[in-house]
Amino acid sequence: MFSRTPDLRPRAQASYQVRFDQGVAGAHRIGGGADVVVWVDVLTDVPSPAISEMPAGPAVLEGGFIDASAIAAWLLAEQERLGRRLYIAIVAAGDPDGAFAADDVLASGAIVDALIALGIDDTSPEAAVACAAFTSLRRAVRHLTGASGAGRSAVASGVDSAEIHAASALDSSSVVRISRTGVVTGGAGTPA
Repeated sequence: MFSRTPDLRPRAQASYQVRFDQGVAGAHRIGGGADVVVWVDVLTDVPSPAISEMPAGPAVLEGGFIDASAIAAWLLAEQERLGRRLYIAIVAAGDPDGAFAADDVLASGAIVDALIALGIDDTSPEAAVACAAFTSLRRAVRHLTGASGAGRSAVASGVDSAEIHAASALDSSSVVRISRTGVVTGGAGTPA
């Protein structure tokens, strides 16, 4: 059974409804007690192999710029369905070698911003910083995605720049990519 016992480690951000971190290690840091992990990997066309490495228990969504508002709406609907606060871990994938990926951080911020617009605004400082990065750079997202290390690496590996621009198109999809369903609990570790 999935436990909603709060994680008391400071970097777990457990006292916040919306949390943010980077990479698989970050998912494990903030995923404890979360109902949903949103894995944000902008420049991938297929399900990420990292999904199998996500913390056990929570549902896992894959997201990016293209579906930020759709994800936020899905999360709000899930919270309403549960009739309680939904705990959300938003994780910027980063590069496979652990390098910082500006595109994933900005897209994570887009999802946080979309959640805030719907009234889910109990964000950790880390989530607030990702959101602020996105809101202050919203008009440059397309350029920054292509010019980032991840964007340049994608082009160098044969990805067409048009695909990179498409991946940075905010809210161009209403489809929510659910990679794994979770074990829903009724709070304090009791089944819903």
